[in-house]
Amino acid sequence: MDVLKHKCFLEELLFWTIKYEFPQKMVTFLLNMLPDQDYKIAFTKTFVQHYAFIMKTLKKSHESDTMSNRIVHISVQLFSNEELARQVTEECQLLDIMVTVLLYMMESCLIKSELQDEENSLHVVVNCGEALLKNNTYWPLVSDFINILSHQSVAKKFLEDHGLLVTWMNFVSFFQGMNLNKRELNEHVEFESQTYYAAFAAELEACAQPMWGLLSHCKVRETQEYTRNVVRYCLEALQDWFDAINFVDEPAPNQVTFHLPLHRYFAMFLSKAVKCQELDLDTILPDQEMLMKLMIHPLQIQASLSEIHSNMWVRNGLQIKGQAMTYVQSHFCNSMIDPDIYLLQVCASRLDPDYFISSVFERFKVVDLLTMASQHQNTVLDSEHERSMLEGALTFLVLLLSLRLHLGMTDDEILRAEMVAQLCMNDRTHSSLLDLIPENPNPKSGIIPGSLSFESVLSAVADFKAPVFEPGGSMQQGMYTPKAEVWDKEFDPVMVILRTVYRRDVQSAMDRYTAFLKQSGKFPGNPWPPYKKRTPLHPSYKGLIKLLHCKTLHIVLFTLLYKILMDHQNLSEHVLCMVLYLIELGLENSPEQESDEEESAGGQERCHDSWFPGSNLVSNMRHFINYVRVRVPETAPEVKREPPASTSSDGLASSQSSRRKSLQRENSGTAQVFSLVAERRKKFQEIINRNTSEANQVVRPKTSMKWSAPGATPQLTTAILEVKESILSLLIKLHHKLSGKQNSYYPPWLDDVDVLIHPEIPRYSHGDGMTAVERILLKAAVQSRLNKRIIEEICRKVTPPVPPKKISSAEKKTLDKEERRQKARERQQKLLAEFASRQKSFMETAMDVESPDADIAMEVATSEQHVSEAIYDCVICGQSGPSTEDRPTGLVVLLQASSVLGQCCNSTEPKKLPTTEEEQIYPWDTCAALHDVRLTTLQRYFKDSSCLQAVSIGWEGGVYVQTCGHTLHIDCHKSYMESLRNDQVLQGFSVDKGEFTCPLCRQFANSVLPCYPGNDVERSLWQSHSNKCMQDLVQEVEDLQEQLGTFPVSISSETNLSKEMESVMKDIKSTTQKKYTDYSKSPGSPDNDFLFMYSVARTNLELELVHRGGNLCSGGASTAGKRSCLNQLFHVLAMHMRLYSIDSAYNPWRKLTQPMQDKNSELVSEELPEVPVLYRDVSSLLLIQILTMPQPLHKEHFTCIIKVLFTLLYTQALAALSVKCSAEDRMAWKESGALKKNTSSGEKSWEVLLGHVISELSKGKIYEEGETEEITVVNPDSVECYLQQFCLPFLRITSLLQHHLFGGDLPSCQEDEEFTVLASCLGLLPSFQSAHQFTSASCLDWPVPAFDMISQWCSELASFADRNPDQVKALLIQEPKWDLPRLLQLPENYNTIFQYYHRKTCTVCTKVPKDPAVCLVCGTFVCLKGLCCKQQSYCECVLHSQNCGAGTGIFLLINASVIIIIRGHRFCLWGSVYLDAHGEEDRDLRRGKPLYICKERYKVLEQQWVSHTFDHINKRWGPHYNGL
Repeated sequence: MDVLKHKCFLEELLFWTIKYEFPQKMVTFLLNMLPDQDYKIAFTKTFVQHYAFIMKTLKKSHESDTMSNRIVHISVQLFSNEELARQVTEECQLLDIMVTVLLYMMESCLIKSELQDEENSLHVVVNCGEALLKNNTYWPLVSDFINILSHQSVAKKFLEDHGLLVTWMNFVSFFQGMNLNKRELNEHVEFESQTYYAAFAAELEACAQPMWGLLSHCKVRETQEYTRNVVRYCLEALQDWFDAINFVDEPAPNQVTFHLPLHRYFAMFLSKAVKCQELDLDTILPDQEMLMKLMIHPLQIQASLSEIHSNMWVRNGLQIKGQAMTYVQSHFCNSMIDPDIYLLQVCASRLDPDYFISSVFERFKVVDLLTMASQHQNTVLDSEHERSMLEGALTFLVLLLSLRLHLGMTDDEILRAEMVAQLCMNDRTHSSLLDLIPENPNPKSGIIPGSLSFESVLSAVADFKAPVFEPGGSMQQGMYTPKAEVWDKEFDPVMVILRTVYRRDVQSAMDRYTAFLKQSGKFPGNPWPPYKKRTPLHPSYKGLIKLLHCKTLHIVLFTLLYKILMDHQNLSEHVLCMVLYLIELGLENSPEQESDEEESAGGQERCHDSWFPGSNLVSNMRHFINYVRVRVPETAPEVKREPPASTSSDGLASSQSSRRKSLQRENSGTAQVFSLVAERRKKFQEIINRNTSEANQVVRPKTSMKWSAPGATPQLTTAILEVKESILSLLIKLHHKLSGKQNSYYPPWLDDVDVLIHPEIPRYSHGDGMTAVERILLKAAVQSRLNKRIIEEICRKVTPPVPPKKISSAEKKTLDKEERRQKARERQQKLLAEFASRQKSFMETAMDVESPDADIAMEVATSEQHVSEAIYDCVICGQSGPSTEDRPTGLVVLLQASSVLGQCCNSTEPKKLPTTEEEQIYPWDTCAALHDVRLTTLQRYFKDSSCLQAVSIGWEGGVYVQTCGHTLHIDCHKSYMESLRNDQVLQGFSVDKGEFTCPLCRQFANSVLPCYPGNDVERSLWQSHSNKCMQDLVQEVEDLQEQLGTFPVSISSETNLSKEMESVMKDIKSTTQKKYTDYSKSPGSPDNDFLFMYSVARTNLELELVHRGGNLCSGGASTAGKRSCLNQLFHVLAMHMRLYSIDSAYNPWRKLTQPMQDKNSELVSEELPEVPVLYRDVSSLLLIQILTMPQPLHKEHFTCIIKVLFTLLYTQALAALSVKCSAEDRMAWKESGALKKNTSSGEKSWEVLLGHVISELSKGKIYEEGETEEITVVNPDSVECYLQQFCLPFLRITSLLQHHLFGGDLPSCQEDEEFTVLASCLGLLPSFQSAHQFTSASCLDWPVPAFDMISQWCSELASFADRNPDQVKALLIQEPKWDLPRLLQLPENYNTIFQYYHRKTCTVCTKVPKDPAVCLVCGTFVCLKGLCCKQQSYCECVLHSQNCGAGTGIFLLINASVIIIIRGHRFCLWGSVYLDAHGEEDRDLRRGKPLYICKERYKVLEQQWVSHTFDHINKRWGPHYNGL
C-alpha cells in the first residue's frame, strides 16, 4: 500500500471524489468524458492507482451501500472492456492490486479460529459479526475482481502467476472454518446469532463466484497446467490449515462449520480436470494420508446435517436449521453440498473401503447400534436419536454411491435430473423453476436457465397446467407438472433427497408418486421409492464401486437385515428401504461375473478369518453365518440361553488375522497411518462382533478419549448367538414378514425361465418392500447360478407345510390381534366415512359463498308446514326454539352500502378502460345518474313529500343485506361480542364497529336481524284462494291501511324484540353515508326516512334479480332465494314504516281505486301539486302499499294490490307508447280504438285502451311539442312486445317479493314466455290461455271502469302540460333496458395500460403520481397513498371508494399490476388479472415479462363485486387508516 503521489489534475479530482464518498455529480462528470480514448485509459490507470484508498474509504463509510453502488457504476464501465482490462493488468499490476487490497481488507476483521484445537490453534478466520461482512461492504471489490476474471486473457495471467495463486489461497483460507457452530448440550443458547447469513453470502460471493469465473476458462485440454497450479496451491493451503488447527485424525466432537472453501476449490478443479481437460486423476491427487484428512470435515458436515434434522442441535436455536437449509438451497448447493459430496466420492474411490465405511458409521455415531444383540449401549448417542441417525448414515451412503453429478453426467442430463426432482416435489411455476434449478453463480459461465436447453428440457419432462379458478377465490398460477412417463421412468428419490430444503418435500414427492401409481393403476398400495438405473461411472471413479463390495458394508447389511427380521428396536421401514437399495446397487455394479461354478459347495467352510469369505457381494450373499459371539449387557435376553455344546469359533471373526490381512493389503504410505486404518477397522469389526476377550481392552485413538462417557458402560458379558442365516435367507424371510404370509416367496423363474434372460420386467419397477425383495433376489439369481440354486433350496426348506391344528397360543394371539386390527380398521373407515359425509354436508351449507350455483336447501325461517312455529338453532348456545318477544333470535347478517345497481347502463356494449387521451368515460347514462336527474326534476315541479314517494333511491349507496343463514339468540350474540372485545388477538375486523365473524362458519358479519315470531299455520291459511270480489278486497286493503296503530307488536309496550328491531334499523341507516339518505328539501323530514326504508327493500330485490342474471327464467333454484333474509328484513322495515301515518287524503291507494269527485279544488291551492299518478314508479308504490299494511299480509290482499298496480303500469306503458309514435299513427290508433270501444272486452284490449289514452292526452298540450324520437310502431305484434317489455321489470320484482313473503317456488321458463309465466304465477291471468292468442291486456282487472280511471289519470298530465309543456314527455316513465352491471373492459396487453397511465398526470394535483391507480368501476385515475390529493385526512383512493362505490373500491395499481379492494375501513390485495405466457402473476412487475389479461380471473373479480362477496372470499384483510 504505497503512498499516493499526485502528478495531474485528474488524480487530484479522483482523490477528492473518493474522499467525499463519490458525490453523484462528480461521478457523472468523470464518466461523461469516457468516450475520449486517451482519457479512458488515463482515468482507468488513476482509478487502479487509488484502489487501496477506495477500499479504506469504503470501510470507514457510514453510507457504504450508496458508495458501493457508485463505485461499481464506475468500475463496471472500466473493467468490462477486455482490451482495457488486459492493458491495465499488464501495465499497472491490476490483479496484484486487487488481490492484495481484498486480502488487506479482510485482515482487518480476523479472529482466532476455535476449530479443532482451541488452545493451540494458529489459524485465523474472518469474524462474521463484523460490519464488513454483515453489510457486504466487500462486494464492490469482489465484483470488480469477478468482472476482470471473466476475460480470458486476464484469467490466464492469474492462473499462470504462482505468487498470485498463493496469495489468493491465503485469502480463501480466511473463510475456511468461519462461523463455527458448537453444539449446546445443557442450556438453550440465550442469543441466536444471525451471523450465518453473512458467512454464506461471503463464501458464495468472495470464494465461490471467483472460483466459477476461473473454472469457466479451464474447459479444454490445453488448460491442464492451470488446473495443476490451482490444485497444487490449494493442497498446500489445506496442509497449512491442517497444521494450523493441529489436526491429526479425529475431528473435535460437537462442532461443525459449513464453510470449507479450500476443500471446494480442490474438488471443483478436480471435477473440471476429469470432465473437460482429460487429466489423469491420480496424477493430481495427494497421498492416502492427505485424502484421509480431506474427507473428515466434509463428512462431519454430512453427519451434522443428520444430527440437526434429528433435533440434536435443538438447543442452538432455529438458526442452525437455517444453516442446514441454506447449505442445500438452490443458490448455494452447487458451490457447497455438491462439491463436498463429490470430494467424498473421490476419497472413497481411492481409500480402503473398509476404512471409509467404518468412518462413516463412526461419524454418524451409530457404530454401537450395529450389533446382532437385541440390546446395546451407545456411549455417544441417546437412544431417541439412534433411528434417525442410522437412517441418515444409510441415506448418505446411498447418495454417495448413486449421485453422478460430477461423475459422468452431461450438463443436459444434470439439468433434466434437477428439473425432474423439483417437479416431483411440487408442481412449479416457470419462474420458481428458474429459481430452483441451481446455476453456476458466475453469470458468464455454463448453462444459463432460460436458455434454449432449459425450455426444451422443460417441455420434454413437464405438462403445463393452465391457471384454474376455484369459486372459493384461491387463485392458481399456471403450473408445470411432471408428465406420466417421468413419474414412470425418471422419478429419482435420491435426487429429491439431495435437493430438498424441507424434509416434508420428500414426503410430498412420495405422496405424489403414490397418487400417480394409484391413478394409472400401476400399483394400488403404498409404494417404496423406486430404484433408478444410474448413468455409467466415468472410468476415473471406478474405485467407488469397491464400497459396495467390502466386508464391512456386508456385515452391516447382514446385521441390519437380521435386526429388522428380529424386530429389534430403533429400526424403521426407511432403514430397510436403504439397506435393500444398497444391496441392489451392489448387485447392479458387481466388479466382474465371478466364475462360481468351479467353487465347490464346500467353499463355505473355508473361511475362518472373518464373517465373509471374499469381498464380492454376489457371493457373500449366499454365505451362511452360523454363530456370532456378541457382547451384551447382563440384563439382555441372550444371556439366559446355554450356548450349544458344539460351539466352535468357526464363522467367528478373529481380529488378529484380520489385522494382519489389512497390513498385507496396504502397500503405500507410512506406518502410522496403517495402524490408524487397522485400529479403526479392527475396532469397528469388534464393536460389530464383540467377539473376543480383547474387546474390553480396545482403547480409542488418543484424540477421541475426550468424548467417550467415562464409567458409563455397564457390565458387559459375552453371549453366543446361533444365527445360521445368509443374506439370501434373511431376504426371503423378510419377504414372508412383509407379506404377513408363510411361504409367500416363490422363485419366478421356476414358472418362466425368460425372467432370467430379460430381468428388466416392468412389474418390478414400482411397488413396495416385497417388490424390492423380489427384484433383488431375481438380480442375485441372474448373476450367479449358485445363488439361484440356494434361493430355491431355501424356499423349499424355509417352512415345511404346517398342519393347521398346531397353532401355538402365542401365534393364535397374534392372529387374533391381526383380525381384531382388521376389524378395528374397518370400523374406523366407516366412522371416518360417516364423519366425512357429515362434514361435507356442513361444508355445503356453511360455505355457500364459495359456490354461487350450488343448491342449498336451507330455508331459513320456512320450516315444515305442520310445525306450528318456526324453530331456530342458536349457533352459540346450541339450543333450538322459536324466536319470542322476550328472547328474540336473529340472523347473522352483513350490511353493506352498495352502488353496484347504479352502475347498470342501458347499452349492451360494456365500457372500456380508456388507454388514450381520446377515449373518455362519461357517467351520464348510468342507472344512478338517470334516477338522480328524474328525482330533481320532479322536485322542481311537484310537492316534495309526494316526490319522495314517487321514486326509489338506493341505486347509489343502497344498503344490501346478506346472511350466511345461521341464527343466534340476540343475548348470546351480545356476550359473544363482549368476549371478542376482551380478546386481544389482532383480528381483521373492528369489534367496536359491531363487526364479527359468524361463530359457526366464520363468515364476516356486522349485525343481527331479528326474526319475527312467526306462526306457520297462518301461512297455509293465507294461501287459500278466497272468492271475494275485487271491490271487497280493495275496500279491505284500504281499511287495513287505515288502522295504523294496531301493529301486532304494539310499539307502546317496549319488548326486547322491538328494541332489537330499532337497533338494527339504526345499523341499516348508519351503513350508508348521509348523502345517500337525505333527498328531501327540508332536512330530516319523516318523508326521507319513509323513502329510505322502502328503498332498502327495493335495493335488495333488485340486487337479487341481478344475481339471478337479470331475469327469472332460471326459476326458484337459485341460492339467492334460499339464503335470503328478505322475509325478516321486511318485518323490520314494515314495523318502522307503520310509525309514519299517511294522511288518508293523500293515500295513493285511493287515487288508484276511486274516481275523484272534486277536480277543481286542487288548482286553487297555492302550493305545488302532487306528482301525477302516471309519473309514479309502480314498483315503489307496490313496496309502500305492502310495507304499510299490517303484517303478516294475506295472500289475497297482496294479489289485489298487484292487480290494481298493474292497471296503472299498463296505462303508463300506453302513455309512453303514444308519445313515441308519429302523429299519423296516433290518429289511426285513436280511431280504431274508438270503433271497438263498446265491445264486451273493451277494457281488456290494448287497442281500445291506447285509443282512449291518446284521445285523453290530446286534450292537453302533450303532443304539441316537436316530435322527439319516433319509432314506427305499425304492426300490432311490436306493440304487444313493447308493452310486455315495459311491464316485465315490475313483474319480476313482484314475483320475487311474493316468493319471499309467501314461499312457493319461482317457475322456470324460456325467455320469450317469461311474461306469461310470471303473470299467471302472480294471479294476474285468470286462466292460462294458449300462447298464440295471448295479449298482455288480458291480465288487466279494473277495480272501477277503466275509461274513467284512465281519463282521471290523464287529466292530471294534461293540467301539468298546460303549465310546463316542455317537461311532460321527459317525465313520462320510459323503461330503458338496463344491462347487468359490469366492470370496465380491460385491454388484452398490460403494456397498453402501463404506457398510458404510468406517466399520466393526476387531474387533482397535476403531478405524475408515485403510485398511480385506476378505478375499475368508473375509470377514474387516482394517486394511491398520495399526500398531494389528501382531503381531511382521507387519501384519494379511500375517498374515491366512498364516492364511487359507497365504500367499496376496486383499483388496479399501475406499477404493480395487482388489484386492491377497499371495503369500508379495510383493504386487501386481491391479486392480478394479468398473467404472463406461463400463467403467472408478476407482482410489482419485477420480472418484466409481457402480461396478458386473464379473462377467467377478471370474471371472478366481477362476480365477487356484483355478488358483494369480497368480505367472505378474500381472507387477508387489514385496516388502511384512510392512508390509501
